[in-house]
Amino acid sequence: MKKETYESIFRKVQTVPKGVWLIQALGKGLTYVAAAVYFMTIALQLHSRKIKTAVILVAVPAVSFLLVSVFRKCYNAKRPYEIYGFQPLLPKETKGKSFPSRHVFSIFVIGSTIIWFYPATGAFLCLAGCILAVIRVVTGVHFPKDVAVGALTGILCGCVAELLKVLG
Repeated sequence: MKKETYESIFRKVQTVPKGVWLIQALGKGLTYVAAAVYFMTIALQLHSRKIKTAVILVAVPAVSFLLVSVFRKCYNAKRPYEIYGFQPLLPKETKGKSFPSRHVFSIFVIGSTIIWFYPATGAFLCLAGCILAVIRVVTGVHFPKDVAVGALTGILCGCVAELLKVLG
């Protein structure tokens, strides 16, 4: 996206009463809800003594998260606000490490891992991931390609859970 597109979106968000606050709160809320659902799902597996499932639910996102984090650090793509020189709607001072979006990747890898065991819960998290992806772009902290690749990578990594489930 171009600088003008971001600025146009910012103006539209800022004209809505409490628009910036609402978009920030929604993004943070989705992140917290996803984390809570994830940890509750793991706790349910442990309580039900489904240790293999709990291990898959922890291992797939954890290993994937580490690999994506290393890639982001090495690739070190600049963020829109660094390139275009604007203040993003989300308070953010991070330099680089924009590609892929780790927030979007995380919610999708968690949703795509859970979906093999609890389809409705996983689908809910992936839907929340779509909303979070839009928020990350609209607030100026990511480019569309950052969130698209984050989502796709999360989905592909989550498919490893199904492979492990079938092989396990």
